[in-house]
Amino acid sequence: MGYSDRQLKDLETTINRADCDTVVVGTPIDLNRLIHIQKPVVRVHYDLQELGTPTLKEVLDDFVKRYKLG
Repeated sequence: MGYSDRQLKDLETTINRADCDTVVVGTPIDLNRLIHIQKPVVRVHYDLQELGTPTLKEVLDDFVKRYKLG
């Protein structure tokens, strides 16, 4: 899923206006390659282990169905 130029600019503005010391980026992509972040950035990686229900897939499927996205 990609971002439009407007969405990237809005994201950049939001991050740069945030009152924070460091930006923690947990996206699969390196946001610094797409936008200019004027704060220190730390990239994190994680694994998801689902325990019980609802699962992430169930939540996303419900969201897609509810908002008629698929």
